[in-house]
Amino acid sequence: MSTERLGARRALNPQALPFVMVHLACLAAIWTGVTWQALALCFGLYWLRIFAIGAGYHRLFSHKAFSTGRVFQFVLAFLAQTAAQNSVLWWAAQHRRHHLYSDTAEDPHSPRRQGFFYAHVGWIFDPKHAETDLVLVSDLAAFPELAWLDRFEHAPAVLTALACFLIAGWPGLVVGFLWSTVLVYHATFCINSLAHVLGKTRYVTGDDSRNNWALALFTMGEGWHNNHHAAQSSARQGFRWWEVDATYYILRALSWTGLVWDLKLPPERLLKGEQRLGARVIDRAAEQLAARFNPEPIARAIAAALQDPELVALQEALARDWRRASEALAAVRLPQMPSRDEILAGAIDMFAKTPSLDEIVDRAYDMLLTAVGARLAAVSSVSAS
Repeated sequence: MSTERLGARRALNPQALPFVMVHLACLAAIWTGVTWQALALCFGLYWLRIFAIGAGYHRLFSHKAFSTGRVFQFVLAFLAQTAAQNSVLWWAAQHRRHHLYSDTAEDPHSPRRQGFFYAHVGWIFDPKHAETDLVLVSDLAAFPELAWLDRFEHAPAVLTALACFLIAGWPGLVVGFLWSTVLVYHATFCINSLAHVLGKTRYVTGDDSRNNWALALFTMGEGWHNNHHAAQSSARQGFRWWEVDATYYILRALSWTGLVWDLKLPPERLLKGEQRLGARVIDRAAEQLAARFNPEPIARAIAAALQDPELVALQEALARDWRRASEALAAVRLPQMPSRDEILAGAIDMFAKTPSLDEIVDRAYDMLLTAVGARLAAVSSVSAS
């Protein structure tokens, strides 16, 4: 694609216009009326497409949480695309990016980074998300049928809308298709927004993912979001017996027929609270913990105290090499500098129980020492000049 065409496409942001039009078109029910037949279509299409998105777009295509044949794989992709949330390749690429950079600056939709509204719906209007990163979904793009669905991404939704019209007339189109489409939009988007703001955290995942039972009910299990971030490849997201996960129950039933197989489950060590965290999660959790202690006022307080003759060694260390500032700080007990025990107390208050807590605390302590040391070094340089 040429630079000119790519720029034009991004300027138009093709995801935004249909999204707005579908919402506005729902108001046409004022003129078409609402029939029981149309409401039945709305109800049925909502649950069918919520399942297709959760089982297909999310658990199969984004995370490979189970296996199936190419025919049923295509059926799931087709049904999910009837929800008008763009193609299977686009959706999976965005979601994989979300997990790679969850709640960091590179996350497509993080309430912590970009605000609640942007995470829920604003990112749809952002032109930087218009294109599909085929590098992230090269495994899916290798299937010709999925590549075909990517080229004709709106065809499944248009065919479904036409079927609703033929079954129940204008009310079928407006109430049956459009209303259910908007409901599926926002049910899905609530996982991006609310599930990173409201709920409980059982596992340390290095992000703000939460378990929310209410979201889980109307998304067929997707609301157990902290569970999911802790075990991303698991086909089961409700880990406890009382955590309702309707999508998993259906997949389990389908496995008895041989239509799907190899349903991955969360590791036993994770369920028992014995699984150690990976380096990426430890680093992200440590960043969250270190952020609780603002290095600026700490550095100012220490700089003021540097006039004390007993701290001459620290001053000399800062002057010699600012990169050794954190080591110098660690060697001198300063009342202005939070101790490791204080950081540990913050970690216990902030995080769920994990065998990797000491590693998180050590990493956070090192990050804080480095940040304070860099600011002290800067102050020393200014004073020396």
